[in-house]
Amino acid sequence: MKQVDDLSSGLPPQVEYAHLNAKQKEIYNFQKVAALLADHGFNCIKLADDWQGADFLAYHFDGDTTLKVQLKGRANIDKKYLERGLHMAFPAAGDWYVIEHDALVELCREHTNWLNTGSWTERGGYSVASPSAALLTALAPFRLGPA
Repeated sequence: MKQVDDLSSGLPPQVEYAHLNAKQKEIYNFQKVAALLADHGFNCIKLADDWQGADFLAYHFDGDTTLKVQLKGRANIDKKYLERGLHMAFPAAGDWYVIEHDALVELCREHTNWLNTGSWTERGGYSVASPSAALLTALAPFRLGPA
């Protein structure tokens, strides 16, 4: 990666997400979600490894609320995350969402056919980049803000 030594003319141009590698995309996404969670009183700490399935922890200023968050690049449910108290953070339709995984599974049960697919029943997971309008409407209370 090119190092910027002279910022006398301003900041370097904004990065194009598509040009980032997988690790850079994860870091970029974490920073975006952490900024949005800060608006809700959270301080986010990126974890070096998936601790109890979480990519990062979000501590609320109330001192009582801590979210274990799994960061995804798209809406995602997985049987390995069931009953673990994990929250899923993902972009969809230009916004970021954070929702407890098992609550997301229930919304998927009510508003999609995801739980009836071979992907879920045989392989234990399902993900989409563009959730249905019905699911997006159900996710509205969990919308953080623009991606």
